[in-house]
Amino acid sequence: MDKYGLIGYPLGHSFSISYFNQKFADEGINAKYENFEIPTIESLPEILDSNPDLRGLNVTIPYKQKVISFLDKISPEARAIGAVNVIRVTHEGGKTQLKGYNSDVIGFTKSIEPMLEKFHKKALILGTGGASKAIDYGLKALGLETVSVSRFERPGTIRYCDITAEVVKEYNVIINCTPCGMYPHSEECPLLPYEAMDSHNILYDLIYNPDETLFMKKGAERGANVKNGLEMLLLQAFASWDFWHEK
Repeated sequence: MDKYGLIGYPLGHSFSISYFNQKFADEGINAKYENFEIPTIESLPEILDSNPDLRGLNVTIPYKQKVISFLDKISPEARAIGAVNVIRVTHEGGKTQLKGYNSDVIGFTKSIEPMLEKFHKKALILGTGGASKAIDYGLKALGLETVSVSRFERPGTIRYCDITAEVVKEYNVIINCTPCGMYPHSEECPLLPYEAMDSHNILYDLIYNPDETLFMKKGAERGANVKNGLEMLLLQAFASWDFWHEK
């Protein structure tokens, strides 16, 4: 029986295990998906050695960047982004080969592209973590200029306190790549001048629990077009399966 799985720490909130095991049951695929909660990335070789039937892995926080040093190959997109969240595992001549990909960028671009209009030319990316790198890559691939927002002074970023009404009119696509507003802290939202927003704004939140974050709600009240991260998550799962079975 083929095996697939997820590495990360902690893994209490994993969507992948229920999605893939349901897929295998529905489609009569002789496979199973497991969570591998590892407190350090150095445990990866042990996981591979003790699971010879492993054909693919998903990678989540905090290992999307740390896992790269364990790979034999990496796709051009994943290399450019600097983060891997899908690994294809193959066995050639008794040696295990690992190839890394990034499905965040595929899931995100396919999900946001239908929302974009001609007047969407610039985007604010809230957060500077692993996911934000894929979002930045995807937005640039769609032809948008981007600026990252951080709580701290960092080169090439702006701070939340510098986001004025004029900024959200010019950078009218805003992507939340932070955990701010995620359950159980659903009463929180990024500090932005929401009162300056209107129907020209897109507010896209990578969070999918709750369905509507406070960030989305405040934007929608001003007429902004809003979306959560659930569709992106599904599209990422489809992309993972394609990468694992790439011919």
